[in-house]
Amino acid sequence: MASLSRALRVAATRPPRSLARCPGLCPLSSGARPTAEKNVPYQRTLKEERGPSAVAQGPSRPLPSTADVVVIGGGSLGCQTLYHLAKLGVSGALLLERGRLTSGTTWHTAGLLWQLRPSDVEVELLAHTRRVVSHDLPEETGLHTGWVPNGGLFIASSRQRLLEYQRLMSLGKAYGVESHVLSPAETKTLYPLMNVDDLYGTLYVPGDGTIDPAGTCSALARAATARAAQNMPNVRDHDASIYLRLQGDALSVGGYEANPIFWEEVSDKFAFGLFDLDWEVFGQHIEGAINRVPVLEKTGVKSTVCGPESFTPDHKPLMGEAPELRGFFLGCGFNSAGMMLGGGCGQELAHWIVHGRPEKDMYSYDIRRFHCSLTGHRRWIRERSHESYAKNYSIVFPHDEPLAGRSMRTGPLHEELLAQGCVFQERHGWERPGWFTPEGTAPVLPYDYYGAYGNRAHQDHAYGKLLADEHTFDFPPHHDVIKQECLACRGAAAVFDMSYFGKFYLVGLDARKAADWLFSADVSRPPGSTVYTCMLNHRGGTESDLTVSRLAPSPQASPLTPAFEGDGYYLAVGGATAQHNSSYILAVLQDRRFRCQLIDSSEALGLISIQGPASRAILQEVLDADLSNEAFPFSTHKLVTAAGHLVRAMRLSFVGELGWELHIPRLSCVPVYQAVMAAGAKHGLVPAGYRAIDNLSIEKGYRHWHADLRPDDSPLEAGLAFTCKLKSATPFLGREALEKQRAQGLRRRLVCLTVDEKVPVFGLEAIWRDGRVVGHTRRAGFGFAIDKPIAYGYVRDPSGGLVSPDFVKSGDYALERMGVTYPAQAHLKSPFDPDNKRVKGIY
Repeated sequence: MASLSRALRVAATRPPRSLARCPGLCPLSSGARPTAEKNVPYQRTLKEERGPSAVAQGPSRPLPSTADVVVIGGGSLGCQTLYHLAKLGVSGALLLERGRLTSGTTWHTAGLLWQLRPSDVEVELLAHTRRVVSHDLPEETGLHTGWVPNGGLFIASSRQRLLEYQRLMSLGKAYGVESHVLSPAETKTLYPLMNVDDLYGTLYVPGDGTIDPAGTCSALARAATARAAQNMPNVRDHDASIYLRLQGDALSVGGYEANPIFWEEVSDKFAFGLFDLDWEVFGQHIEGAINRVPVLEKTGVKSTVCGPESFTPDHKPLMGEAPELRGFFLGCGFNSAGMMLGGGCGQELAHWIVHGRPEKDMYSYDIRRFHCSLTGHRRWIRERSHESYAKNYSIVFPHDEPLAGRSMRTGPLHEELLAQGCVFQERHGWERPGWFTPEGTAPVLPYDYYGAYGNRAHQDHAYGKLLADEHTFDFPPHHDVIKQECLACRGAAAVFDMSYFGKFYLVGLDARKAADWLFSADVSRPPGSTVYTCMLNHRGGTESDLTVSRLAPSPQASPLTPAFEGDGYYLAVGGATAQHNSSYILAVLQDRRFRCQLIDSSEALGLISIQGPASRAILQEVLDADLSNEAFPFSTHKLVTAAGHLVRAMRLSFVGELGWELHIPRLSCVPVYQAVMAAGAKHGLVPAGYRAIDNLSIEKGYRHWHADLRPDDSPLEAGLAFTCKLKSATPFLGREALEKQRAQGLRRRLVCLTVDEKVPVFGLEAIWRDGRVVGHTRRAGFGFAIDKPIAYGYVRDPSGGLVSPDFVKSGDYALERMGVTYPAQAHLKSPFDPDNKRVKGIY
C-alpha cells in the first residue's frame, strides 16, 4: 500500500497544474476565478436513475480480495480501458471511482469528435473511438451511447489555414475519411446561420459527430460487465479560437484564450464542481462567436459551465508505465481531447497492461518521453502547459518551435554556436542547432506568455521573427540557407553539433548477454568495432535505432571509459529519444535479471560530427591518428588526441559522406571545436544544423526513428534486414516475430518516392498507386544534390496481397499534397549514391 501511495503521489506531480476551462454558452469556455466555486447547474447531467439528492454510499458491489488490474477513475479513459481489458479477456479487472462515472473533466466535456488531426497515429486512435461509440457499444449492450453523426466544419479565415485543412484532407484519404473543401457559398448552404464573408473556405467532414459522456461511459461499464439527431455540423473556427455545437434548443460556444487561469491547488472534492464564469476572460470568445454566427448577438445565455481542464507541456497525453514503479500505468492529461481519444487510447492502454507494449506507436504519449530534470521543474511545466493551451487551435506548421520553457538543457557549444548565428530547435528540453542564419545572433528570450498576465510581449525578437518565417506550407525564406549547408557537406565539409545525443555505457558481468538479447545486430565483435543496430519489442517492432561500440576493459574510470568488469558497450542514441531508450533498456535488464548497469553520460560528453569529402584532410590536421582507410576503417572507433584533448573518434556517417564523430569530454568541447573550425577554414568547412541533417539523411535513405521507423514497424518492412542477426543462432528480443513475418511475407513495405516538380513536402501526403491510395508518407524533405522533393512511406496492396519488390516497381505513383496530385517515382532505395561509395571515401 505504501508503494501504491507513493506511485499516486508521483503521478500527481507529473502532470502540469490544471487550467481552469469552461466549455460554453450552454456550455461556455474560458478561465474562471477558482475562488468562486459553484455547484453543477443541472443535476440530471448524468441521466441518473436515482433522485437528484442521492449520494453514493460506497462501492456499487463488494470489493474483491484480489484483482488482476485495478483501474482508478471512472472518466472516459478509465471506462474505455476497463472495456478494452475485458475484450482482451481480463476478467479480474476492477474500476474504482470515488464519485460517479464521468467525474472529473469528462462530465462537462463538449463531446466533439473530429476524425482528422495532423498525426497519422491520432487519426487511427480517433477512428477506433468512433467505431466503439457508433457501432460496438450499441451492438453489444443495446444502449444508445449518445453518438450523433452530425458532421464537422473546419473554418478557414486565412490561406494558410485552408492549406492546413487541405493537408488533413489528403491524409484522410489514406484512412478512408470522407472530407470536402467547401466554398463560402457552399458553407452557407450547409450552415445557414453562419457569416461567411471573411472565409477562404471550409473543410467539411460528414462523419464527425458528438459524443454524450454519460451515455458512453454507462454503456462502456455495462459492456465490460457483460463480458466478464440533431442536424447542423459541429464547427471549429480555429482562427477565432472557438467551437460551436448545437445542443438541443441552444448553441454551445467555447474556446481557448491566451490568458487562461491557473488552478494552483486542485481540490480533491471537486469531481463535479464548477467555477463561476469570468466574463472578462471569456469576452474574446463571445466576439468571435458573434462574428461567425451573428444571431448570437441577440440571443440570451441559457447557462454556463466552467470547469477545469488539464494541459500537458507538449500537448500530448500522459500514458504508459510510470518509470518509478513497475506495474503502475497512467492515462491522464488529455488536453481537452479525452472523450474523442478515449476509445483509441483505452484500447492501447489495455494492450500496454496485458502485453507490455501498446499495439500502435504511442511514443508521443509515453510518460517516459520526458527527461527527469524536467518533470519536477515548476517553471518549465507552467510555461509549456500555458503555451500548449494558448496554441490549442493554432495552425500546426511542420517546422514550428515552442517559445516557452526554453534553454533548460544546453550543450557545451551553445554559446559558441549562438555567436555563429545558430537558430536553435528544442527537443525535450535540449537546445540543438537547427540552422545558421547569416543575419546575426538569434537568442531565445524568456517566455513572455504572449503578453498575458501583465507581461510585455517581446517587440524586437530576432528568434521570434525567424520562427514566424517558418509559419508557412511553402518553402520558407531561409530554404536557400539550408540548401547551402547541405551542398557544403556534399561538396566540401560540414560540422554538426550532436551533443544532445543520448550517450550511455552498458557494462558488467552480463553485459554481453544483455547486448546479444537487446540488439538485433551482432554487436559482440572485437573492441574497437561500432555497429548500427535496432532494438525490437516482442512483436518485432522497432523500439530504437542506435550505434553500439564495443569497449576494451578498463580498470580506471574516465569520462570516455568507465571502470568495469566483464564486458562494456558505448551506446549513442538520438537525443529526443534518449529517455525512452534508457527506460526501455532498464526494463529489459530488470525483467531478464542481467547483472549489468546502464550509465548515463549524456551530460558529461559532447559530440561533433565532421562530414564531407574534405573531412579526412581537415581532421588529419587535428587528430594524432592515421585516418586512412586501412588504419581507420568504416564502423570502427578509437581513443585519439585532438588539439591536446583525449576524445573518442568514430568513423560513421548519418548523412552518407566520408566522416567522423568526435565524442568529447564536456570541458574539452570548445577547444576541440575551435581547432576543427580553424583547420577547416581553408577547406570550406561550415557549421550546419539538424535541418540540414534531416534533408541529407533522407536524401541518402537513412532512417529516422519515430518518423519512418516506429515501434509498430519491423526492420524487414523498413528495409533494415541487414541489422538483424537472423543468419546466426543467437536469440534476441523480437526474433521469433521477425522469423514469422519473413516466412509469411510482407504486407507493407517502406518505399522512397521522388517528385520532379519542386514542391515542398512535409509528410502525411497520400500515396497513390495505379489510381488507388496505398498509404501515406511518414517523412519528407528536399534532396538538394538530386534537386528533388523526396519522401518515404509504407505502401500496402489494396487487395490485401503481399507487397513484393516487383509490386513496388510495377506501379504508377503520385503524391497528393493538399488536394493536388503530383507524379512520383518509386524506389526501393534512395537514388542518391546507391552504391555507397561516398561513405567509403570514393568520390
